[in-house]
Amino acid sequence: MYRLTIACLACCISFYAHTQNNNEVLFDNGWHFFLGGNQRAEAEDFDDSKWRTVNLPHDWSIEDLPGTNSPFSAKAISQVSGGFTTGGTAWYRKTFVVNAYDKDKRIVIKFDGVYMNADVWVNGQLAGNHPYGYTSFWYDISKFVHPGAKNVIAVEVKNEGQNSRWYSGSGIYRHVWLQTLPQVYIAPWGQFITTPLANSSQAVVNVATRIQNSSINNVTTKLVSKIISRDGSQAGEMQTMQTLAAGSAYTAKQVKKIASPLLWNCDAPGMYTLVTELYVNDTLVQTQSQLFGIRSISFSVSSGFLLNDVPVKLKGGCFHNDNGPLGSKAYDRAEVRKVELLKAAGYNAVRCSHNPPSPAFLNACDSLGLLVIDEAFDCWKYGKNPYDYHLYFNDWWQRDIESMVTRDRNHPSVIMWSIGNEIPESGSGEGVTEAKMLSAYIKTFDETRPVTAAVNGLGPGKDPYFASLDIAGYNYPVGGDAGVQDMYGKDHERVPQRIMFCTESYPLEAYGSWMGVIDHPYVIGDFVWTAFDYIGEAGIGWLGYWQSSAFYPWNLAYCGDIDMCGFRRPQSYYRDALWKPGQLSVFVKPPTPSYPANPLWQSWSKWNWYDVVADWNWKGYENKPLEVSVYSSCDEVELFLNGKSLGKKATGRNTKFMAVFSVPYQPGKLTAKGYTGGA
Repeated sequence: MYRLTIACLACCISFYAHTQNNNEVLFDNGWHFFLGGNQRAEAEDFDDSKWRTVNLPHDWSIEDLPGTNSPFSAKAISQVSGGFTTGGTAWYRKTFVVNAYDKDKRIVIKFDGVYMNADVWVNGQLAGNHPYGYTSFWYDISKFVHPGAKNVIAVEVKNEGQNSRWYSGSGIYRHVWLQTLPQVYIAPWGQFITTPLANSSQAVVNVATRIQNSSINNVTTKLVSKIISRDGSQAGEMQTMQTLAAGSAYTAKQVKKIASPLLWNCDAPGMYTLVTELYVNDTLVQTQSQLFGIRSISFSVSSGFLLNDVPVKLKGGCFHNDNGPLGSKAYDRAEVRKVELLKAAGYNAVRCSHNPPSPAFLNACDSLGLLVIDEAFDCWKYGKNPYDYHLYFNDWWQRDIESMVTRDRNHPSVIMWSIGNEIPESGSGEGVTEAKMLSAYIKTFDETRPVTAAVNGLGPGKDPYFASLDIAGYNYPVGGDAGVQDMYGKDHERVPQRIMFCTESYPLEAYGSWMGVIDHPYVIGDFVWTAFDYIGEAGIGWLGYWQSSAFYPWNLAYCGDIDMCGFRRPQSYYRDALWKPGQLSVFVKPPTPSYPANPLWQSWSKWNWYDVVADWNWKGYENKPLEVSVYSSCDEVELFLNGKSLGKKATGRNTKFMAVFSVPYQPGKLTAKGYTGGA
């Protein structure tokens, strides 16, 4: 049993690792952890024997507070935004050995994500600082390590609060990898695979591979790239020879035509593997495997979004990075499960709000066929919290953009880059200049995908900002169901070349938001806030905005189509009626409200859904009328109580795909039947 368990785990890691190297190992186990400040904890000889041992991914903000059975506190600095969770400063230390025969190799440590402000030391020497908690980063630590002897890596993480508008988690919450590279090597994130031609009869695969010569010698390199099909057969091979001077680098560009390719799409997300072999002076020094998909994407006003030349409307949802009771820990299985649940609920697209996700999440989207908008930031120069990213933007935006794009550009699931969400300066000339700057920088790394941003405060005043984007993202088009559709139409008349989509919509305006998508070819999708419930912004789905400390002990937003445990809420079943034919579900308004009225409720807050439950069990309310709602995409529905018909009602656009009945309560069975074309 023990051997079987380990074998299955290894298989799981292998399947979901998007890039595999023959010289890279998972570095997650056996870290020592201390919550709090600790002088000299970066020192090589520091005694950490009394620290707690943890395995990564790890998030201390979801752990029980001392003397309690809960991670939540009314006194937490994060307050409502962070779901009343606590941050602080913490240390991680790990001892490891580098083999003596690797003394001439390059040693690289790679972090998928650390929240936040991480300082990394190796044997007491500072390798670097990384402020942003959502981008991956790596260091070449060759000059710090002792080959053939014990080495110590120490990481100080600082999340002191008031740096996020939602729950971020705290700590090394994603995987860490240790890579051993030859002196001549493929640069980390240095490979870019594109498919400029992709159809059912033929594909063209372009591969650009960055080779770095860190040695003191001139060398002759041979790069062999093999395209492997899902069944293990070889679909193509490319070879490139190059003489490389000492200390220099070059990018090998290879092209291969593939006949009758397997195209990647949402229903059949077939993947290929690019196996790259690097030879130096005829000696194999490095092997790397990279999963990729063959697919084409295009966007236009007349045709909308095309995937492999097939029109696709984006049935989208936003989500934050946490995994509920796991906090922000990005376990592979948790990320896969999230994608499985989204797909099962009818989604074909997600927006990573408001930061790049874990590599494990994108791997799952590739494997299961979920389209992705990969988003960079929640703010630029002007912050939304005292200690958020605005403190680092000027010095770090280029490095963080490069990290996001070069790490994620080989994922076929990624179809757009988003440079920001509700940027405070978006209505000014300064914001327009910044947007152009970020968009142009993204395209130095990837010209195959459009750039977008999520924009609030909509109106003609945002036209210059939208003009800096390839696709316009609308947050909360105003005016209710009819107003959403009307805004799209008016903006199209004013700016006819603008491609639009709703980057955030209210659950309560699901009908109008989706009708605006299906009625206009230039509106390519709708992304509800949110697809998945999350920690932080506590209570917006029930208590409303603005929040206050009086909301404690609420810690969840309570606005997701899918709740914290993975169960679908009523609004998700309503979305079925909007998105798919032949759908039918029944919900009942409780005779007494599920929660008392909130005097702090703001009338414009629409992240909630109607107070309904899937229950017909109301002892004590016999003969009292209850409101029953049937969500259906059938032509009409018939409601029955204990086998007796209560009549038929039409369901369609005229009724917003909803029929409402008043039913005197009697114990028994409530049943609905849908009819399409009389059947």
